[in-house]
Amino acid sequence: MNRGPCHYRLYVTTEEPAFADLGLDERLLETLADIGYENPSPIQAETIPALLAGRDVVGLAQTGTGKTAAFALPILQRLEGGQKAPQGLVLAPTRELALQVCEAFQTYASRLPGVHVLPVYGGQGYGVQLSALARGVQVVVGTPGRIMDHLEKGTLDLSHLRFLVLDEADEMLNMGFADDVETILAGTPADKQVALFSATMPPAIRKLSKKYLSDPVEVMVKGRTATAANVKHRYLVVPYPQKVDALTRILETENFEGMIVFVRTKNETETLAEKLRARGFSAAAINGDVVQAQRERTINQLKSGALDILVATDVAARGLDVDRISHVVNYDLPLDTESYVHRIGRTGRAGRSGEAISFVTPRERRLLSAIERATGQALTQTPVPTADDVNATRLSRFDEAITQALGSERLEFFKAVVAHYVDEYDVPELDVAAALALAAQGEEPLLLEPDPEPRERESRPQRGNDDALRPDRPERRQRGDSPPLATYRIAVGKRHRITPRHIVGALANEGGLRREEFGHIDIRLDHTLVELPAHLPQHAWDALKSTRISGTLIELTPARAESLDRDRPRRKPAGGGYGKGSTHQHRQGHKGKRRTY
Repeated sequence: MNRGPCHYRLYVTTEEPAFADLGLDERLLETLADIGYENPSPIQAETIPALLAGRDVVGLAQTGTGKTAAFALPILQRLEGGQKAPQGLVLAPTRELALQVCEAFQTYASRLPGVHVLPVYGGQGYGVQLSALARGVQVVVGTPGRIMDHLEKGTLDLSHLRFLVLDEADEMLNMGFADDVETILAGTPADKQVALFSATMPPAIRKLSKKYLSDPVEVMVKGRTATAANVKHRYLVVPYPQKVDALTRILETENFEGMIVFVRTKNETETLAEKLRARGFSAAAINGDVVQAQRERTINQLKSGALDILVATDVAARGLDVDRISHVVNYDLPLDTESYVHRIGRTGRAGRSGEAISFVTPRERRLLSAIERATGQALTQTPVPTADDVNATRLSRFDEAITQALGSERLEFFKAVVAHYVDEYDVPELDVAAALALAAQGEEPLLLEPDPEPRERESRPQRGNDDALRPDRPERRQRGDSPPLATYRIAVGKRHRITPRHIVGALANEGGLRREEFGHIDIRLDHTLVELPAHLPQHAWDALKSTRISGTLIELTPARAESLDRDRPRRKPAGGGYGKGSTHQHRQGHKGKRRTY
């Protein structure tokens, strides 16, 4: 269906607006204030008014520029109550991005009763998704493959759809989802509002926008991304439940003078500051609810050294200028690159060096990559300090305390006290010194218990399809500690115009596989043989059986009689990328080793 010619318009602003200037609902404005958002990013300032006005939009912006809020806020504001069928659909290339977008929707909708948002992606059981759809959801965020599965099963009703968003459209097409995306678009109401966001505008995206968008407004945004050269950027991969313990270990092992710890919400500032104080750290919170007099007292304490750690939201830290801040910790990773730049700007002042440490949960790696691309600043991964690291620091500080005490003028008096005790009770001086150290330490142990040794994973047989997964198939052991591989058959081949890139992208995304878990890929006329882990987890097996590539169900099955053609001449990929031949080589590691796909 052709939506007519595209007449693109570029919105340009000369002043920095506030969210209140964009026409947003008061409840959404209150939620944004709670989160700490004060002024919209450029993509938000340009896109929100257009979407609220009912216009289709093409947004050219990188991940991390705040585009999720740019489309989520208008959709939430325009949802109609009392409808169980989805009104909004967001298509995302990967499960990680789908989950991030879903969480953002849920955060922004915290003051909107009756709004339910559902993530739909491969690897998750159908039961959870079917139950939620039966109860009624207003917005669905999903990957194209799983959305297609629901449409084929008749479990997802898009007949009442009013808003459709293609997020990271270029990435979806690169992963081989072009046919799925077109099928989904063609099967939705003609009068829906469409927003397409892409980092680039290749011909395929341009063609898609001309076909399915009606007179769209085009917004092109580049954010302010400069960071100070004298700031060292690091990150730690930390699951959310372990963040407090990780921060505690950072505080114990880092030699810092003053620190700001950034979180996303007002409530979290108070909660985290209280937890830190309970662990013996000098910490206080500031947020939008803190009165000006209290804010000034807290900042003066930080400047004077009476306070070491400030837990803050983005809004509360705006304009904060304290030279002794040596460290900034992103306890919650910011959702856009400009916020990252603003936060890091609190350290490295007055010619001093600074440290920026970001906590990244496993599902936030995409945000981390976006920050690195936008700022041009590589973040170095560092491990969470171990118990041994903490203990070494504690012992070093204990030594320093003893050394300092040895230089005190009052030392002679206490030497006499100890000598008296030694003579009176006939106890060795070393025992007395140890007893005094124990008394000074109190009930809190000086050293942490050693971290538990990581347990090796046991090889367990798969349940359910165990026999089907290993029928007469030789397992091939890879280099190093990689698991054994086995050959599988998928029902797409050369006539479907697929490349190894499409196969790796789709199977990795839907099945939760890592790139290094792929072996040889042999693309034939109407099917492909691909090496995957011999013992696929049950959830991966279930997800891959229903995965689509280029709109075709792959019908994953074990390859029985067929064997991989390893002697076929290899075609060199053009331009250094993935070629269109039947084999693929992927460089991995730092030693130039190659793995054959």
